[in-house]
Amino acid sequence: MSSKTELATYTHGHHSSVIRSHNWRTALNSAGYLLPYLKPDMKILDIGCGGGTITVDLANYVPSGHVIGLERAGDIVLKQARALAQEKGITNIEFVEGDANGLAYADGSFDVVLCHQVLQHVGNPVGILKEMKRVTKSGGLVAAREADYGAWLWYPDVEGLKGWQSLYDKVARHNGGEPDAGRVLHVWAKQAGFTNIKCSSSNWCYSQKDEVKWWADAWTERSVASSFATTAIDAKLATSDDLKEVSNAWKIWGEHEDAWISILSAEVICRKE
Repeated sequence: MSSKTELATYTHGHHSSVIRSHNWRTALNSAGYLLPYLKPDMKILDIGCGGGTITVDLANYVPSGHVIGLERAGDIVLKQARALAQEKGITNIEFVEGDANGLAYADGSFDVVLCHQVLQHVGNPVGILKEMKRVTKSGGLVAAREADYGAWLWYPDVEGLKGWQSLYDKVARHNGGEPDAGRVLHVWAKQAGFTNIKCSSSNWCYSQKDEVKWWADAWTERSVASSFATTAIDAKLATSDDLKEVSNAWKIWGEHEDAWISILSAEVICRKE
């Protein structure tokens, strides 16, 4: 069992504008690639569970099993996750604070270990995949889904959004992460020792007026108020005026009648031999 701790910094942080977007996530829209593999009695570990919306959903797919949601920033979001489970009447679940670089579980403890939009933010994604593999049973599954910021597509091409994309890349790399994680996720899995890897990809696509407004409002605020903004200024990657321009670009995009955005994520399901 490793004693290593995380060295990279989570780019988005836990500002309310970030948490609102995370709370939209469900097992179906964020872990659909994994759902066909689940069996009712499985024991699942969800790494980087955040506010627990995916984790709580997963518990419904394993009614005679058990789900653990693990989060490093426990005091910030785990209270919310526990409250959600209680509200939904989900009892085959627990939430714990921990570091995925050194999981406090014995070898072969889980049938499935997954993470969602986590590896792009860590200093040693291969090391975390190795830890996920270690605590998975022989024949069990390690699953991961990661966005690729360089592959985002949107319409219309509002002035300032490509600048946001470039700035986000710089901030994420400054924090020790890999914003284009999607395209290398399968390589990390191989480097972690997996040989049985199934790759796929899927999109979040927002085109309806309410979806577009929700996404635009989130980034209009995040661009100036979240940890992304703080890091950009502290690292001298952008000025407050630059961030205001980025925020305004998202606002203008969100008000366009034909606004559309596609957010690509890559997925891997790795079976432990």
